[in-house]
Parts: sequence; C-alpha cells; structure tokens
Amino acid sequence: MRLKSPCLLVLILFLTACTRSAPIDTSFTPAAAPDNQNSALPADAPAVLTYLPPTRLPGAQVSTPTPNVPAILPTFTLPAAADTPTPGPLSYTVQPGDFPASIAAQFGISVDELLSVNQIGYDAVIYPGDLLIIPTAPPPAAVAAAMPQLATSDYFKIIPDSELVYGPLTSLLDVPAFISSKGGYLAFYTQEVDGETLSGAQIVVKVAQNYSINPRLLLAVLEYRAQWVTNPAPAPSTTYNPIVYVDDFHQGLYRQLTWTANRLNEGFYRWREGKITQWTLLDGSQIIPQPGINPGTAALQNLFATLDDSANWNIDTGPGGLYATYATLFGYPFDWSIEPLLPTNLTQPALALPFGAGETWYFTGGPHGGWDSGSGWAALDFAPPGEPAGCSSSDAWVTAIAPGRILRTGNGIVLQELDNDGLEQTGWVILYMHIEARDRLPAGSTVQTGDRIGHPSCEGGLANATHLHLARRYNGIWIAADDPQIPLTLDGWTASGNGVEYDGWLNQSGRSVEAWDGVNQINEISR
Repeated sequence: MRLKSPCLLVLILFLTACTRSAPIDTSFTPAAAPDNQNSALPADAPAVLTYLPPTRLPGAQVSTPTPNVPAILPTFTLPAAADTPTPGPLSYTVQPGDFPASIAAQFGISVDELLSVNQIGYDAVIYPGDLLIIPTAPPPAAVAAAMPQLATSDYFKIIPDSELVYGPLTSLLDVPAFISSKGGYLAFYTQEVDGETLSGAQIVVKVAQNYSINPRLLLAVLEYRAQWVTNPAPAPSTTYNPIVYVDDFHQGLYRQLTWTANRLNEGFYRWREGKITQWTLLDGSQIIPQPGINPGTAALQNLFATLDDSANWNIDTGPGGLYATYATLFGYPFDWSIEPLLPTNLTQPALALPFGAGETWYFTGGPHGGWDSGSGWAALDFAPPGEPAGCSSSDAWVTAIAPGRILRTGNGIVLQELDNDGLEQTGWVILYMHIEARDRLPAGSTVQTGDRIGHPSCEGGLANATHLHLARRYNGIWIAADDPQIPLTLDGWTASGNGVEYDGWLNQSGRSVEAWDGVNQINEISR
C-alpha cells in the first residue's frame, strides 16, 4: 500500500494483512523428483506437506478401463455439429459488472457499433440479464492478416460456468465413492497436508472447497493429464507432478491441484472482468480468445496456456482434449449447466461489520483474492484493536456478520451459510479466515448477527500479523468485494477498489477509509 507522505511512516506500527503471494513461476524446466517435499512454503500453502507413497497398489497389469458412469450422473449423447459457430451476429447476455465499453472491448468492436446495432443511446442503462446483439466479429483470417504473430482460439465451448465453480450440482457427486469405483492410482494415494494424512479423495475435496472449484473438473483434469482416476499404475513420471506442471515447489497431488485450481480461477474471473486479451504459450506464440467463449471455457484455456505449446494447446482445448475425458467420466458437460448462477436480481443480504458494537478495528486490506490470488477479489482484511506484534494472540472477538449456521471449521477456517440448507455450494456463504482454534465456534452452531465466532489470528496459511480475512460467495462464485452491482456492504460501509489488489476503501455517507498495511488512526473503522 502506498503512503501519502513520509511522515506517515512513523505511524505504521505493525503489518496486519495477509501475506502477498509471489508471482507464479511459469517456467517449465523438468526437474528430478526430490527426496522430500519440505521446501519453503508460500503464503497459500500449509505449514507441513509431505508426500507418502500409496498405502496399497494393485497389480501392474492394466487394461483399458470401460467408462463407468455412476447412476446419479446423466447419460449423454455428444451433439452433432455443436462446435461450429453460426455465421452472423451474436447474442450476449449482460453479466454483473458489464458496461457498454467493457462489452465492446471484449468483442473487439467500438462502442458506437454496439449502441447502434442495439438502437440504444449513450445514456442507456443496461442491467444483468439484458440481451444485446453483437455485430459479427472480424473472422480469424482477417485478424491473422492484421497481426500475423497472433492466432485466434476456436469458438468451441468446453464446459459451462457451473462446472467450473463449487456450485449447486457438485453436491450430487460423492467424491470418495466415485474415486473408489474407478480403482485408479488416486484411490490408493495418501499425502500429509499440514500434519494430517489425507487420502486422494480428501485432497480433491479440500482443494475444491477452499478454491471453490468443481471436483468433477479437478478429477477430469487429473485423469486427462495423468490417468490417475482410472489407471492403477500410471506413468512413473506423474508420481510427483500429476498435472505435469514441473517446478521446484508444486510437487505432490495437493500442490499440483492448488496450482491448477488457482489457474482455473484466474482464467474464469479475469475473463468475466474483461481483463484477458490474449494468452502467451510455452513456445512464445500468442492466442487471441474468441469473444463468444464463456468464462468456464476461458478458465481451461488459461490453464493450458501455461502447460502447452500452440499445437498441444489446440488439442487440449478442442473436442478431443479435456472435453472428451470429462465426457467419458461424467457425461456431456452442458447437461450439468445451471444458468444463471447469479440471478439477475441478486442482492446482498444485510451484513454487519465483523466485530462488536462500540469497537474500533483497522481496515488493513482492500479487495483481494477470496482464496489465493487467482480467485475473485472477494475478500477484505481487518485487524483487531491494540498493538499486535506480528502473529500475537488476541482476545478480541470476530463476530457473525449475519444470521446463519456454521458449516465447517478447521485450520483457521470458519465457513457460514446464510440459507440454512446445509450446503456450502448454494446461496450466500461467508468465509471467516485466520480464526484461532481457541474458543472457535464448532461446526453445526447456529448464530445470529453479532454472536462471537472466535479470535483473529494467523492460523490457516501464512500471515504476517493477527487479522481477519472476510469473503463471500454465492452459488460457488466468489463475489468481488468491489463488484459494481453487488459491492460488499457492512453496516452501511461499502467497499470499493482501484484495480490494484489489496488497495481499496470503505465508504459511508461521504466518509471514506482507505486500507493500510498497519494499525493507525487513518484506517480505523468503528461499529
């Protein structure tokens, strides 16, 4: 966070925000498998992570598995010619956060063209759910002629958005039972994560819940890259790097899946926000994404951009790539489509500041990742009163910001649902992060606004000082704290940002408090 004047330096007492993650190393230099997994950890990693060999391996004799779709999954027939775009104008459903200029930029047309074809003026107001006509975009040949160093992606849609997020239909998949039924390497895999030995299924669920990524998609990627789901003896080269992303840190199933989930989220949310214009592949070639793809497809195109050269990228993102593996495991992806995941009339319920009435805390982090840097910037940070010396124990209480029920806790997490249906994949869900185990409210507890949940701390990932990380999701989608349609509002304080992670403000009735990495009068916030 930038300081406005040198004199303010002496006022900053201690850093009190989530540790900023270093940029992801996208190099792809094959490395020998290490003897252990205990290297230095980044901010989003557990404290201890050790690879353990599978507790049992079946015989090495492998036969080509016959697709075995569980009864709860729909049968499917691949549609004929569904991948060929229809010539002529496109139709586009306005998404939360869209405005005419952002839509025009996304499709490579001018604002005048967009307004003219829709017969609306510059003063028109558009709303999520409105249907707009998009003039025909320049054909790939024209783009290639104008910019020969670039190529364009296909219009082929790989998955619907609802198969990217940890949304409503993920509740239909029993992850452990499904993995066990396939009998692959994953069914016998174990790994120590933060001092606890987890099965392969538990790791998949943990990553799916934390990052809010569909476990069906994680399993499809894992099968496509390493055949871990169906093959009891996959290639030895995949033992440490099943996604086949190779660097000195992301080794073992847990780290490979967290890296994958973060890349998927990055593509999904940046595409929704209109922030992706092209991808650079491993061979230096660049891809311009077609404007008609959906965010779920953009998520997978973004993932493979880090893993592939241009030839492999076209295969992996086409109908014979990840799509085909997904269809074999779970059926036609769009049979699982739920549209829209965010209702057009969605509003935030009344939410309070996360501490007691009459108390003053400190606003230390503006909009940033709900979980890791790639997710939607759904989170804000608050530090408790006092003068915390780094990760010191605090007797301050984090309080519930709305009525609801605590769904799960552990490793610094308290997850609260607001609709009381027992599912974190549906409706509004609140994440309270860095909650100390001492006095922490147990799962299953029912709370009212203002009820005590636990004490702020540094538990759950690495943090440089005691604080609370607060974020929200709806139907599995991280909702940005500064979303222009549904901004995070707490006791009348509305969050805003400037496009820089962790920068931001809370605004109320003409007053504005800017986030600062410290405890100071300038970032005090009172309830």
